Amino acid sequence: MKHLLVFLLAAASLAAQETAAVLKKLSEITGFAVSKPVDQKTMRREELKAYFEERLKEVVKPEEIRIEEMTLKKFGFVPADFDLKSTTIDLMAEQAAAFYDYRKKKMVLLDAPDGGAMAEMTLVHELAHALADQHVNLEKFLKKGNSSDDSSMARTAVMEGQATYLMSEFMANKMGQSLKDTPMMVDMMSRMASAGGSGFPVFEKAPLYMRESLVFPYAKGMVFQHKVVLKYGQKGYREVFERAPNTTQEILHPEKYFDRIQPASPKLAALAKPRGWKKQAEGTVGEFDLSILLKQYSEGSEALAEKWRGGGYQLWEDRVGKRAALIFSTAWEDEKSAREFFAAYRKILAGKLDKPEFSPEAEAELAGKAADGHFRVWLRGNEVAVIEGLAWAEDAKKPQ
Repeated sequence: MKHLLVFLLAAASLAAQETAAVLKKLSEITGFAVSKPVDQKTMRREELKAYFEERLKEVVKPEEIRIEEMTLKKFGFVPADFDLKSTTIDLMAEQAAAFYDYRKKKMVLLDAPDGGAMAEMTLVHELAHALADQHVNLEKFLKKGNSSDDSSMARTAVMEGQATYLMSEFMANKMGQSLKDTPMMVDMMSRMASAGGSGFPVFEKAPLYMRESLVFPYAKGMVFQHKVVLKYGQKGYREVFERAPNTTQEILHPEKYFDRIQPASPKLAALAKPRGWKKQAEGTVGEFDLSILLKQYSEGSEALAEKWRGGGYQLWEDRVGKRAALIFSTAWEDEKSAREFFAAYRKILAGKLDKPEFSPEAEAELAGKAADGHFRVWLRGNEVAVIEGLAWAEDAKKPQ
């Protein structure tokens, strides 16, 4: 699924005169030469919401937001009355202390009282983006990740993880240390990033998936960058952009990135009568997505997501817009883990659907109906296939 939210979990103001010195130090750490100064703009906090609304209009079309919101609801990640656009804007306005606008090649600073050390950390983070952008073109890098794909989150984790790691390495260097030699500091900074949204009302009220989507790129992306730097040294800063990870599983388990393990492509179910339907979105479902789904509806089984080996989805909508169907499949490490997910998915359906009714269960098939339509789930070896939201059970065609 597309991830609209990229923000920094901090609150501070920044001094423009510090930028040259910070860029010089970041260049020494990364090997990225500074090709030009970074343009800056100062903005009052009350201007942020309007700025983000305009920025969102430039980046994403209203129809794309509608489809993403519908996808999140069909998966069960957000409630039926959730407003993705307004929540996204409110979160960004609440969280932002500064941000690098990679479309306009400009750093926007919040006009606020001096924030001391936190202000410096924020400055380093955003300048790390600006420096990388001079060599990589962050806009193009992010667009190469399918907008409705697990790779989109993985690429965001590369960008934000590197900036978070460099922010922490910069501060460690000031104390005569390096993260390469102090794994405890890496763990501490990662935990700080994971808890960065606490104390912000909009963040704390947001659905679990939204909160985790915001934190993941910083906390997990930082640890990923650390592992890459340990393996490749300074060239690891460039490596993550030149050979970007394809999945969030590679971010969570860097050894899979090093071993170049590619995800499986499990077969999808289909609409038996696709006439009158339009495919609105498709992409991959990754370990990150499934870990949240399991955590939200099958407490205690979220560790099962580590055994994910591939996943894909499609979202279909009938031409009159009255019904949406979700089709998705997952591949697992072995038949045992697939069966565990098959069993967990019954709990997921029971938790996310309105008034679900289950038919007598077969060993490898689950069926039933809810307020929004019929659903069917199949267990096939190490794969689990799902289709939901149909007018009739016969409208489903099992994977071939």
